[in-house]
Amino acid sequence: MFMSTTDRGRAQGRPAHPGDVGRRIAHRREQLGLTREQVAAGSGMAANYLEYLESRPAAVDLETVTALAGTLGTSVWYLLGGGLDLPPGQASPAVRPAVEELQPWECWAKLEPGGVGRVALATPEGPEILPVNYRILDGTVLYRTTARSTAAAAVGERVAFEVDRLDEALGTGWSVLVTGPAHQVTEADAVEWFGRHADPRPWVGGERDTWVRIRPHKVTGRIIRTVETMPSDDTP
Repeated sequence: MFMSTTDRGRAQGRPAHPGDVGRRIAHRREQLGLTREQVAAGSGMAANYLEYLESRPAAVDLETVTALAGTLGTSVWYLLGGGLDLPPGQASPAVRPAVEELQPWECWAKLEPGGVGRVALATPEGPEILPVNYRILDGTVLYRTTARSTAAAAVGERVAFEVDRLDEALGTGWSVLVTGPAHQVTEADAVEWFGRHADPRPWVGGERDTWVRIRPHKVTGRIIRTVETMPSDDTP
């Protein structure tokens, strides 16, 4: 395995915190559904050493990071956190991309884990798009905000909600778009239940006691695959 000139320059230009490298290795491995044993074997190292890298802040030599990047189908730059301050999509597109429409059930499968999405709405100052931490509950999108925030202005309006994911290393990705009216959840019992079972905890912190629910009228999505990642016709 070897590291490209671009990867070498990026790696040297942005040193990573030792603890961040291990977290990115573990995150990428889990994304691919691989065990530590599988990744260690493919990278020519002991599984207990990989466990050490993933669980403790440790300086990792460039040869080890290069081997792990090859096994994990990503770049040294990604594992070293080179794109943290850049918008997504900086990598080159795939050589042979194919765009497909997602079926509604596929869209919901992408949304189901929750995370961060974007709410698009009209305001007196013009259209705005805001990131929110969300959860899916009973076929609706749920998020928390403050009563006087721009995100709360979605209440009573028809809005768009978008979630996407990009894999910079493979040049693949997907996006899902939900449109429908937003309503404030006011029932005390429902708010209490949401707080115990479906609480989308905002990363920005603070007291956020306004619950907004988007009831989808339309759900659409697209995915970019490559020829290598597209399922074959004889896939069971």
